[in-house]
Amino acid sequence: MSEKKIVIALDAMGGDNAPGEVVLGALDGLRRSEELSVILVGRTDAINPFLDGVEYDSDRLRIVEASEIIEMSEPPVAAIRHKKDSSIVVGMSLVKNGEADGFVSAGSTGAVLVGGQLVVGRVRGVERTPIGVVFPTSKGLALLIDSGANMDAKPGNLRQFAVMGSIYMESVLGVNNPKVGLVNVGVEEEKGNAVVKETYELLKETPDINFIGNIEARSIPYGEADVIVCDAFVGNVILKLYEGTGGALIGMIKEALHSSARSKIGGLLIKPALKGTLKKLDASEYGGAPLLGLKGLIVKAHGNSTRKEISNTLMQAVSFVEKDIVNKVAEALSASPEKKED
Repeated sequence: MSEKKIVIALDAMGGDNAPGEVVLGALDGLRRSEELSVILVGRTDAINPFLDGVEYDSDRLRIVEASEIIEMSEPPVAAIRHKKDSSIVVGMSLVKNGEADGFVSAGSTGAVLVGGQLVVGRVRGVERTPIGVVFPTSKGLALLIDSGANMDAKPGNLRQFAVMGSIYMESVLGVNNPKVGLVNVGVEEEKGNAVVKETYELLKETPDINFIGNIEARSIPYGEADVIVCDAFVGNVILKLYEGTGGALIGMIKEALHSSARSKIGGLLIKPALKGTLKKLDASEYGGAPLLGLKGLIVKAHGNSTRKEISNTLMQAVSFVEKDIVNKVAEALSASPEKKED
């Protein structure tokens, strides 16, 4: 075990279940990894009640006061600029100043995105910062990039997303030579709108990625690609449909297993195998979504995160730091800077 601790600043006030579930998730994370140290960022008087009477290593957990909270409904740019003592701005400032190796928040997605750009900043050569979401397929895990940050991405942006996504899948998840697919309405090269067609040509010419061509949405659950490239509008629709379909199917299966005495007996017999399968579909198992292309590590957890997902996101952040993803992305994209597309 390395003597140097990996310090993650955690937004204690962000999310539907803050601060209680966030604090409990931090404590779980500390139990799981001796390398981890956590800085809880937020209102001390709101955090302390969840630490009272709990045994933890005080050398690896401390509180940094932040008196303000950015609400989900607030305009992100104005909130980041005017609420300088918010848990999001203070937490990101810890990363910017080198006091923390990363920042995790289940708070406002817009504020986290804007704060990442304005407070932490993009690495040189990166045009846009995408959100990458890991989700299960029949063959393992895949990364959907972008899933929420850039609604009107240009071909050059999408090319960079493919490069960043490949680095993430190979370095963090250990996928050798990850397959990159471009979301389209057909697999043929001539299909799609002008942006997708131009992106296809760029990806064909991009070294160091394993571009397999276009991929239709129906092929995504079957694991035909490890990195799914699209703009955030398409990505968010795919993600929400994926989550909704998964939830509906789980509900239908449970209902069918309780529909009769025979099905209940059968349900008991398959329960161990079914439990393992359903666990793979549980979003909380995979942690949060990293913002790639920033000068520091920022991870966005689900807004309704429980202690389990917070804990898993902290483990994900530790892995991210250990694999040095920030510098790997910087090296890959600053080596051959392109014309900036705003």
